[in-house]
Amino acid sequence: MAGFRIGRGRDNRTPQQPQAQAPQAPGPYQGTPPYGQPPQWQHTGGPQAYRQGGTHGGSEEPEYFGEPHHPAHQGGHDPYRAAADNPGHTRAFSIQDDDVYGDGATYRAGSAPAAPTGPRLHWKQLLSGIVLRPGPTFLQMRDYPVWGPALVVTFLYGLLALFGFDEPREEVINATLSTAVPAVLSVGVTFVVGGLILGAVTHTLARQIGGTGSWQPTVGLSMLVMSLTDAPRLVFAMFLGGENSLVQVVGWLTWLAAGALFTSMVSKSHDLPWPKALGASAIQLIALLSIIKLGTI
Repeated sequence: MAGFRIGRGRDNRTPQQPQAQAPQAPGPYQGTPPYGQPPQWQHTGGPQAYRQGGTHGGSEEPEYFGEPHHPAHQGGHDPYRAAADNPGHTRAFSIQDDDVYGDGATYRAGSAPAAPTGPRLHWKQLLSGIVLRPGPTFLQMRDYPVWGPALVVTFLYGLLALFGFDEPREEVINATLSTAVPAVLSVGVTFVVGGLILGAVTHTLARQIGGTGSWQPTVGLSMLVMSLTDAPRLVFAMFLGGENSLVQVVGWLTWLAAGALFTSMVSKSHDLPWPKALGASAIQLIALLSIIKLGTI
């Protein structure tokens, strides 16, 4: 009886209701298939990367962006390209490294301009331009070597510079011709070599502080500036002597003019502001003042 009642009680029991399942939060992918069947993915946010049920033509492979059968490749409207043009979206683009500014004039630090600013000046125009219009002349000749005028003018200046000092002038005048000629020629060569060395020092300092000029124009122009600016003092010194007060005043004035011309030349030739250009030519200016203007060496 007990077993019957127990069995009867179990059979007559009211069937339990299935437990209610908690609703699942919608995720980015829905539609998980039963075990053993391939998944049917469907992205619920944004453009569908995978379409439920396969791809075109009943293929079971997923459809990817950029497939040949994509509507954009068939002449239709591409929704993804249109969405990329809207604000807040990105679109691929390329940057050409060889032309940053788009006009063919790529800037490279420490490089000289691609083309000269004008034609090469004749030696007469060069010499007059250094005195009358130094800025445009230095800018135009910054890419041209001026070895011919520089060597000739500096050598002639050296030949005459000997007569600007009192004692050497007296020795040369009282010496025989065979002795005087080699002495005068050696002084001219010495001035040429000294001008080359001082010009090279000026160029090296200019490049060390960020200059972009070439060494040949810089050295040649510096030799011309050194010779031309001291010509007025030399003319008075040949007749009045190097110790004359007027010669000293003219020497200081021409030395200041040489400083201005050196600054302009280095600034135009090396694309430097005038304080740096003046600093680059400082050693050459001090050497000229000590050797030529004051005659201490």
